[in-house]
Amino acid sequence: MQLPAFEYARPGSLAEALALLDTHGPRAAVLAGGTDLVLSMRQRLVVPEVVVGIGALPELEGVAADADGGLVIGAACTLSALVRHPVIAARHPALAAAMKSVGSRHVRNVATLGGNLNLPTRCWYTNQSESWREARPACFKTQGDVCHVIPGARECFALNSSDSAVALLALDARLRLASVRGEREVPIAAFYRNDGLAPTTLAPGELLTAVVVPAHRDRTAFIKIAPRTGLDYGLGTIAAAVTGGNRAVRSARIVAGTIGSWPVPLQESARLVEAGGLTDEAIEAAADAARGDLGELTGLYSPAGYKRRLVRALVRRVLEAVRRQKRLAGEDA
Repeated sequence: MQLPAFEYARPGSLAEALALLDTHGPRAAVLAGGTDLVLSMRQRLVVPEVVVGIGALPELEGVAADADGGLVIGAACTLSALVRHPVIAARHPALAAAMKSVGSRHVRNVATLGGNLNLPTRCWYTNQSESWREARPACFKTQGDVCHVIPGARECFALNSSDSAVALLALDARLRLASVRGEREVPIAAFYRNDGLAPTTLAPGELLTAVVVPAHRDRTAFIKIAPRTGLDYGLGTIAAAVTGGNRAVRSARIVAGTIGSWPVPLQESARLVEAGGLTDEAIEAAADAARGDLGELTGLYSPAGYKRRLVRALVRRVLEAVRRQKRLAGEDA
């Protein structure tokens, strides 16, 4: 499949890139690593008039400590560079594991953190060639008004498959977004929404520039289940961050991914762990409660019943993984 014709712009600064995005609006696409964008262009899912290359912008590179002891990670950093970064590996092993789970090493060598966080939702109908899609009516994601996953549905149920988003939600990260109108910082939890057609709150002309990971005292874990490691998207992912000891949990965050149109916070599961600690009984209750947090599920890529059972098992596994970790200095057992 050949790429459609487009104009390539390589801005020399972040300000120039934002000006280009503002000028061209929806006719522009952002290229960093391009592992997803290029394929989407070949499939004619994205047909931009202008491709704005941001991969070489120094303002989007690097990992630095902020004033509060957290980390500021440039959105154009490659996943391979971040997986190898000693500070990330030491402070945020779950995030390193999540980024290492993305694709193969060849993909991670060029794919960026910002690109993975902005990964478009996917569907067995949409993510095919243009000629293949023409055999059926257009869906919501292709300017149509039907859903081929749930006949009669009035919304899009395409899946969010970002592995790094799951870990960063558990870490309560924030995202820095910039446009010609200025910069804003939003909690990552406010960036995603349960909408397969418009899965993020990124405004027109806006660019994700950095990820801010706060300093924390959490024990964390990340797990991904995929048919073939390094080749396939996950059937399900999960991340957990727990503060406190096994008997006295002060806070817990549990997030499931690749299950619906957004990374799903398992709030009731987390509440049960906060109330009961990391005991066998509380972990089992948290696993059972995940079903209610998941809400309505579709059979996209795997049956809905399987997804519920998978998440239940993942909640148990991720909390047991956290429990096995050595507690931090000063924490109760």
